Amino acid sequence: MKGIDHIAIAVPNLEEASRFYQDVLGLHWAGVEALPEQKVRIAMFHAGAPGGAQIELLEPMSPDSPVAKFLKERGPGIHHICLEVDDLEAEMARLRSRGTALVDNKPRSGGHGTRIAFVHPRAAGGVLIELRERRRK
Repeated sequence: MKGIDHIAIAVPNLEEASRFYQDVLGLHWAGVEALPEQKVRIAMFHAGAPGGAQIELLEPMSPDSPVAKFLKERGPGIHHICLEVDDLEAEMARLRSRGTALVDNKPRSGGHGTRIAFVHPRAAGGVLIELRERRRK
């Protein structure tokens, strides 16, 4: 693990929530991206030094989105913590070898050209953990 990549926050309205993080907190907005296969739109904000941790806002794109279900059951708030890894398949294999439950059987596409997979919350004390591999060069 390389460290925290971002903390994701589920919100019902991306534009409304973005104004707070940008205008009130003064965080640098890094853009919005739609991820139709995950049924979410995301907005990223740099939360520290360049290349450091970010805050990701998640807005559901449809009522059957997992984020829509999260908002209905829990309301807005922290959805997951994302850890950056160098080699996603190797990390998934390492976790499986230790008996760790994963949500994903194989990597899927994430925002900004990344590949992601999730560790099941039951394996991490109720916390959803995303593993993120940045685009390989």
